[in-house]
Amino acid sequence: MDKLSGKIALITGGSSGIGLATAKEFVKEGAYVFITGRNQQDLEAAAKAIGKNVEAIQGDVSNLGDLDRVFEQIKKQKGKLDIVFANAGVARYARLGSITEELYNTTFDINVKGMLFTVQKALPLLPDGASIILNSSIVASKGLAANSVYSATKAVARSFARTWTTDLKARRIRVNAVSPGSIDTPGLADLFASAPDVGNERRQVISSQVPLGRLGTSEEIAKAVVFLASDDSSYVAGIEFFVDGGFAQV
Repeated sequence: MDKLSGKIALITGGSSGIGLATAKEFVKEGAYVFITGRNQQDLEAAAKAIGKNVEAIQGDVSNLGDLDRVFEQIKKQKGKLDIVFANAGVARYARLGSITEELYNTTFDINVKGMLFTVQKALPLLPDGASIILNSSIVASKGLAANSVYSATKAVARSFARTWTTDLKARRIRVNAVSPGSIDTPGLADLFASAPDVGNERRQVISSQVPLGRLGTSEEIAKAVVFLASDDSSYVAGIEFFVDGGFAQV
């Protein structure tokens, strides 16, 4: 408890899944958390579930005007940020040969452009020694079918963690990436539900490929993010922290 006491944090994509679980964990550890998302109703429900020390701000990370409004509100209310978890992202799948421009633009706008400008616009509010965590994925390291565009965006996140660590070294701002494996989130559940005839089989196949024999939970990712956000990782910078049950490791 209290690993993040007195800290001010921003979590993009904080209304469900990993973002929501992390917001709950941050608050439990003593932080005040701003969460963002595109759907106001979902954000309000998330803030209610978190319960205290939380402010929900509607905004799309791929819209720079929305980001300006988010950071202006954070500046007005708290004046600074100690932690940024650039978590917002979208997963779209298509095999080479059927990739559309719309799929490419949507995925890169949210996962890459959104991450880049979230962090860049946060910099004036971050004190020296702050922590930035980027949500990458094991798909940046694995050649999974129909994942080429999505995987490329997550490889960018891994690269950002390295290059921004160098860019920000004079300010001692730590930038790290967390790379979840197959996590049992609402998004994954929707993917299974989109093909109910094979959904259960697909879940079993994915689970069987993980050395620990199961899907991960959002809470397990959240605890890893707390580690990267806290002083427990004070000498950790530029890494990719796999939380994947061993899937990308063996």
